[in-house]
Amino acid sequence: MTSRARLLPTLVLAGLAACLASAPDPAPAQSRGTQKPAAKAPEKEPPPPPEPPPAPYDRELMRLSEIIGSLAFLRGLCAEPDAAEWPARMKALIEAEGVTPTRRDRLAGAYNRGYRGYALTYRVCTSAAHEAAGRFVAEGERLSHGLAARFGG
Repeated sequence: MTSRARLLPTLVLAGLAACLASAPDPAPAQSRGTQKPAAKAPEKEPPPPPEPPPAPYDRELMRLSEIIGSLAFLRGLCAEPDAAEWPARMKALIEAEGVTPTRRDRLAGAYNRGYRGYALTYRVCTSAAHEAAGRFVAEGERLSHGLAARFGG
């Protein structure tokens, strides 16, 4: 082995030692009596209760929520006298059926989808807006009567 080959491992080890020596001390020593009290670990909130299985009428209820959102926009756009009733009806539906935060979010999401869907389409009240609102009233009535007949309430 050449003297140069014997010198390489020594240089590597010396360089490594120099790096370690110049590194900051990870845990500086503290004098007695100046220790800070250990910070309390933040208390974890208990996990939310598991989501109950969906009700057999969830699909119809989500559609009804979407219809109410659509009507809230369309009836307000056309300045109908019942325009203020639709958001109030949705609030009542959420209070009655929104038994968990996830369920409330799903109901509100369906309402918002219906509202936004027509807010993107209509800027002024037209005969088509009146026609769409009339169809939604009829579909919502069928859904609500069907739900009440099948599941009570």
